[in-house]
Amino acid sequence: MTLFTFNIIRMLAFTALTSVVAFLAAPYLIRFLNRVKFWKKNARNKTITGEEASVFLSLHKLRETTVPRGGGLLIWLSVLAVTLSVWGITSIPDQIWVNLGITHPWWFSLLDFFTRREVWLPLFTLVAGSLVGLFDDALTVYGGGKYVGGGISFKRRLMIVALIGLTGGWWFYYKLGYTTMHIPLFLNFPAGLDVPVGIFYIPLFVAVMLASWAGGVIDGLDGLAGGAFASIFAAFALIAFSQGKADLATFCAIICGALFAFLWFNIPPAKFYMAETGVLGLTSTMTVVAFLTDSVIVLPIIAGLLVMEAGSVIIQLISKKIFRKKIWLSTPIHHHFEAIGWPAHQVTMRFWILGIIFAALGVAIRLVG
Repeated sequence: MTLFTFNIIRMLAFTALTSVVAFLAAPYLIRFLNRVKFWKKNARNKTITGEEASVFLSLHKLRETTVPRGGGLLIWLSVLAVTLSVWGITSIPDQIWVNLGITHPWWFSLLDFFTRREVWLPLFTLVAGSLVGLFDDALTVYGGGKYVGGGISFKRRLMIVALIGLTGGWWFYYKLGYTTMHIPLFLNFPAGLDVPVGIFYIPLFVAVMLASWAGGVIDGLDGLAGGAFASIFAAFALIAFSQGKADLATFCAIICGALFAFLWFNIPPAKFYMAETGVLGLTSTMTVVAFLTDSVIVLPIIAGLLVMEAGSVIIQLISKKIFRKKIWLSTPIHHHFEAIGWPAHQVTMRFWILGIIFAALGVAIRLVG
C-alpha cells in the first residue's frame, strides 16, 4: 500500500468514524437540550432595521420557540473528540504497547493527523469560535443580550469576529510567513499568479473572516446550513488533498462526517438547530482553511450559498435605505422563497444542489490554477 492510498483510506475511515461518534452522541444531546429547554422563549418579531418581521413570524414562530438550539455542539465536539483520541492513542510510547504484547504495523503512527503545520490552527479556531457562539446561544435562550433576536449585540459580535480574524491574520503573517495570495487563471493562464500583499495580509484575513461570518445567516431552515457546510468542507478536503496536505484534508473530511450525522437529525422536522455554536465555529474554520490552502479567491465561489444569503440581506437593506422599498418578501433569501410558496424542504434541497455546483466549480478553478 502506498502512502497516497493510505492517506485516502485514513481520510475516509475517520470521516465514517466521526459520523458514528456523532450519531451515537446525538440522542443524548437532543435529550439534554430539551431537558434544559434550550430554545428561544420568544420568537424574533423585529427585523434588524426595527420593523415588524411579520413574514418571518408567520413562517417560523412556532418552531422558533419549541425546537432547541445548540445542535452545533454535536459537530465540533465530535471533531474534537476524534482528533484528540487519535492523537492520544498514537502518542502512547512504544514500550507500553510492547508490554501489552501488541505490535502495531508501520502505518500506526501515521494515523495521527493532529499536526501543528496543518491542523492545530483550524482546530483551535473551530473550538474558539464555537465557544463564543455557545455563549451567544445561552444569552439568546435565557433572555440576555441586546441583539434584535437576543444574544450578543451586533457591535460586540463584529468586534469578536474581527478579533479572531486579527489573531489569525497575525499568526499567518508573522508565524507562518504567508505574504502572498494566489489568483488562479489570471494573467499567467491557466496557472495564475501569486500576488504579494505583505502586511496587508492581516487586514485581508480580517475582512474575509467577517465576510464568512456574515454568511452564517444561512442557518434558518431545517437542514439548510448543514448541507451547505458539508459541500464547502468536502470541497476544501479535495483541494487540501490535491496540495499534499493530507492531514488538513482529513480534518476537513471529519467535519463533513460530523455534519452528516447532524443532518440526520436536522432535516425536516429538525430535532435541533445548529445555532451560533455551529455557525461561528464553522465559518471561522472555513476562513482559516481557505488561507491554509491559498484558496481565498475561490472561497466566494465554493461558499456561493453563503454569499447569496448574506448578499440578499445587504441588497434588501440598501434598497430599503435608498428606495424605501423591499426587494424580497423576507431575508435571508431562503425565507423569500418560503414566502412565495416553496415548501421548506424544496428550498433546502434546491439550495443543496446549488451548493454542490458552487463547490465543484470552485474546486475545478483552484485545481486548474
